[in-house]
Amino acid sequence: MITERQKSILDKIIKEYIDSARPVSSRLLEKKYRFGIRPAMIRIEMQKLTDQDFLFQPHTSAGRIPTDKGYRFFVNKLLESKTSEFKEIFKIEEIFRETKKDILRLASQLTRFLAEESSSFTILHFLERELFWKEGWEEILREPEFEEKNLLFDFADFLENFEKNIKNLKINSEIKIYIGRENPFPKAKDFSIISSKCCFPDVGEGVVSLLGPKRMAYDRNIGLIESLLKILERC
Repeated sequence: MITERQKSILDKIIKEYIDSARPVSSRLLEKKYRFGIRPAMIRIEMQKLTDQDFLFQPHTSAGRIPTDKGYRFFVNKLLESKTSEFKEIFKIEEIFRETKKDILRLASQLTRFLAEESSSFTILHFLERELFWKEGWEEILREPEFEEKNLLFDFADFLENFEKNIKNLKINSEIKIYIGRENPFPKAKDFSIISSKCCFPDVGEGVVSLLGPKRMAYDRNIGLIESLLKILERC
């Protein structure tokens, strides 16, 4: 169990790390947020979160970054609080209006849009037709994690394993999220999946998935998928 103060500190550290991709220091937290405690106490609380495996210190002199456990705690809170809809939901509605019953145009435009808005690799899989649409290499390559070539090769293997085994993941209409080592694939410890089954008019069941580094914008990406599901319910 962690205290409310520790939850607040963990929440801010994860949001800062998602935004900056740099370890978060107690000095930054002190300057930017009002926790109502002295800097020394912030450091003590960060150490307690590290001891409980919510945070990790990559180097002795560095700040902290979230662990899989830290991300999971953060994501579970988002799911429990029912993340608000994607603010520009009208853009998704516009795609459906413009493409109407042209499923190829819909798949192409929707995957392109989701990749751009989520900064993630997007895969849309129509189950009955065994068709995959994929977009997002441009977005993925902008992420600082992928400056490391080995990580890029691991991500390519990760995508291939995901496609081959998507039916084994038992994805349903609820949003399913795999973080780091929760992924049932090799070489996947640095990546996350947000995925959900949905029903497309005139096509049937499909699975939409966002794949990227663990440091993805979970709140925004969950909101994107939730908004898509609500639109499809009305179609």
